[in-house]
Amino acid sequence: MLVKLGSRFAVGLLKLFAILPYGLIARFGDGLGWLLYQIPSGRKRVVHTNLRLCFPEWSDAKREEIAGLHFRQAIRSYIERSVQWFGTAQKLEKLIELDSEIDLTDPNLPPTLFLGMHFVGIEAGSMFLNYSLHRPCGSLYQPFSNPEFEAAAKAGRSRFGAEMESRADAARIVLRWLRDKKPVMLGADMDYGMRNSTFVPFFGVPACTLTAVGRLAKVGRAQVVPFIGEVLPNYKGYRLKVFKPWDNYPTGDDAQDARRMNAFLEEQIPRIPEQYYWVHKRFKTRPPGEPNVY
Repeated sequence: MLVKLGSRFAVGLLKLFAILPYGLIARFGDGLGWLLYQIPSGRKRVVHTNLRLCFPEWSDAKREEIAGLHFRQAIRSYIERSVQWFGTAQKLEKLIELDSEIDLTDPNLPPTLFLGMHFVGIEAGSMFLNYSLHRPCGSLYQPFSNPEFEAAAKAGRSRFGAEMESRADAARIVLRWLRDKKPVMLGADMDYGMRNSTFVPFFGVPACTLTAVGRLAKVGRAQVVPFIGEVLPNYKGYRLKVFKPWDNYPTGDDAQDARRMNAFLEEQIPRIPEQYYWVHKRFKTRPPGEPNVY
């Protein structure tokens, strides 16, 4: 009962934050992230482990700097879900600038998989992509274990016409969406375990990487369009950056297609390293015989 009341209070707080000026809640989230970073925690160790594995050439001072900035960005992103889930469309339009290399309003848009990369702005980017398409789309997501947050997230994410489905066992649903010419949004750059995955390098480290994107694109005859939600400096909001479709993709080689996504990330992360989702255990699943790195 107490957990349920606490969850309802947290959702109510997010709704309250949504009506406050964005700069105020962004600064609050930033400050809360700084405060939490001062406290030893498992997630803080995960961030440092990921940075040490991916950027061994960095000095300890640089890794500490990026880790601290990332923790602030990550905590801030949770607070800013208030605006993303409960803010008006007009408020989102003012906060998010669109930088797209394709015409999102093209009525003849071919079957498309929009591949969202897990930077801290992915929530804002995904919702504004849905809004900018001006048509219904399908979206895969990882459900929350907490029913109060699950209901709030699903309602908020679907309010611009997105049909939300759990990513578990969703291949048939995605193929149906693609056959219906409905754009599909999904994320794949996380460690979801060995099912439908293979080990390919990510900054030189073997990373358990989904192969489903290439197979879905092949069967659904879909183009794959990556996008990134970036947090702008000085609390100015976000940029939704939509890239061109990947050429010569899929190749039919699962490992090569999985590597394509990681190579794309290796190009983009150095631009804004503090914004990639380092709090995630990206190397949780290890190749046979290799020890746990966390």
